[in-house]
Amino acid sequence: MSRDFSKAANQICILRLSALGDCCHALGAINRLKKEMPDAEITWVVGKNEYELFKGIDGIEFLVVDKSSLLKAMLKIRQDLRGRRFDVLLNMHASMSANLISAMISSDRKVGFDKARARDKQNLFCNEFIPAKKQQHVADGMIQFINHISKESGHPIWEPIDLSPEENEVKKYIDGDKTTCVISPCSSQRYGKDYNRSWPIDNFIEIIEYLLSHANMQVIVTGGLSQTETEYSNSLDKKGLNGDFLNLIGKTSIRGMAAIIKHSQFVISPDSGPAHIGTIMNKPVIGLYAMSNLNRSGPYHSRNWTIDKYPEALELYEGKKIEDSKWGHKVKEPKAMQLIKVKDVKLKIDEIVSHVKRSTQN
Repeated sequence: MSRDFSKAANQICILRLSALGDCCHALGAINRLKKEMPDAEITWVVGKNEYELFKGIDGIEFLVVDKSSLLKAMLKIRQDLRGRRFDVLLNMHASMSANLISAMISSDRKVGFDKARARDKQNLFCNEFIPAKKQQHVADGMIQFINHISKESGHPIWEPIDLSPEENEVKKYIDGDKTTCVISPCSSQRYGKDYNRSWPIDNFIEIIEYLLSHANMQVIVTGGLSQTETEYSNSLDKKGLNGDFLNLIGKTSIRGMAAIIKHSQFVISPDSGPAHIGTIMNKPVIGLYAMSNLNRSGPYHSRNWTIDKYPEALELYEGKKIEDSKWGHKVKEPKAMQLIKVKDVKLKIDEIVSHVKRSTQN
């Protein structure tokens, strides 16, 4: 008698190393897996920076990978998993680094992306593939892995995660009697300044001043220690913004930043990890999108709040229309972010402040 794999208690390995936003999408798929197959034992192979956010989540065993030394990472995974064999490996990361690490993981079934999405020869490292679907959000692509093994038609699920002890540590920054807006002004710097999706700092300063003109409004700006973020932080300090404003760029960990988002009311961010942390924490996000496709990588539940200048940027800087471009194509001209006007963001702020007030009253 053949086993019903979707109902059996299985050993399941998830492989998604990075980046932070993509791992937030992966968490939505893993949460769905836990609902569909509650007896499954789940192991997540994840990057060391991303692990800092997710560590401590119940029901997940984490194996941490340092991608900066790939050979050492491969050997460590092989050693950590010596003698173990998974029923299925879900390789949600189509990159050569992930492919090579997947070769260190023993599994009867290795599931990868369909041909169109299986970059870096992923198909050579897998023996099963999710069905091809066009023009999907990244999170919807990842949920296909779960649907493939569960035989269901589920959708991603996000629930606010516990961030102890950081939640207690950041309470000193949050005024519970005010509406708190978290601004993460800078995008990921992993592609360098040639693909900098950050909105100009002068625009953010104008938006901060506009937010502070609202009664009972608090503004917290977060970020890391990259060169761009340091420059933004210096500009904010020089401006000397007063009142209910906090510049915490470079002053919190990933978990600290996420804890602040968890206890805020809404987020403003370009296409970056904090926008998707907002999704995990069930916060509305004003996404600032011009260089990447909102419908592929936008904040999942906040597409109606997000400003989308990607079609305009694609036509202006590359002479293309969305329907003629590869899904996932990115505009590489940083000036594209200037297509997002301050007035556009102010309008979204007005809408979202009204939404927050209604939610509070209800």
